[in-house]
Amino acid sequence: MIKEKYTFDDLLEIMRLLRSENGCPWDREQNHESLKKYLIEETYEVLEVIDLNDKKRLCEELGDLLLQIVFHAQIASEDKEFDMNDVISGICRKMVQRHTHVFGTDKADTADEVLTNWEEIKKKEKGMKSQTEVLKDVPSNLPALMRSYKVQQKASQVGFDWKDADSVFEKVYEEINELRDVYKSKDVARINDELGDVLFSIVNLSRFLKVQPELALAGSINKFIKRFEFIEKEAAKSGKTLTEMSLEEMDELWNKAKTENQEKFS
Repeated sequence: MIKEKYTFDDLLEIMRLLRSENGCPWDREQNHESLKKYLIEETYEVLEVIDLNDKKRLCEELGDLLLQIVFHAQIASEDKEFDMNDVISGICRKMVQRHTHVFGTDKADTADEVLTNWEEIKKKEKGMKSQTEVLKDVPSNLPALMRSYKVQQKASQVGFDWKDADSVFEKVYEEINELRDVYKSKDVARINDELGDVLFSIVNLSRFLKVQPELALAGSINKFIKRFEFIEKEAAKSGKTLTEMSLEEMDELWNKAKTENQEKFS
């Protein structure tokens, strides 16, 4: 019977039952590896509803994400590795250890000082002796834009950084020119290398502009789709499909999409 209110303990018990002999065949078949894709999907669904500012769906999607965490903890518990209490104890311990300005005697009056303390404590906890170890600790399976941002950010902690945004702009132009020099060649390896350098320099610029490149690119993708939709609808009004239009006609509609309803397409 469905209850009006459930507790965290109820969720743990539901997952235990689903994984039991009399539970759900699909749930019983899952393991850490098979669940990876669902953890990724649920994370991105949470990000999407945050962008949409949909508070009701945010509550639901956070529940879906929490379920994935409980699922992994239940599997680990069955294998006698750890359980949900260990997960909770671990994160509580970490929060206390890394907030020494709250639970200890250290001082941190600004968010930047908090981050500096956090990184130093994290480095000590993991026994890292060099900054290269810190860079290598950034997960390799992060989206490349996000990973490059974090790697650059951590390199800057020891002063390895550009002096200002203007210097980074110059580096971006330099990398683009290098790519231009090789793009007509058949040297795929060099083109790949130079294009990577351009993207890496753009991420560096985004860091100086205090913009997350992953989020900025996601916004541009959505903007592109909206403008493309505008073109297709405008074409339909004139009785044409996009394949029947010239590039010049489509480009004209694209510019119209940019100038009309600027709020809608920005």
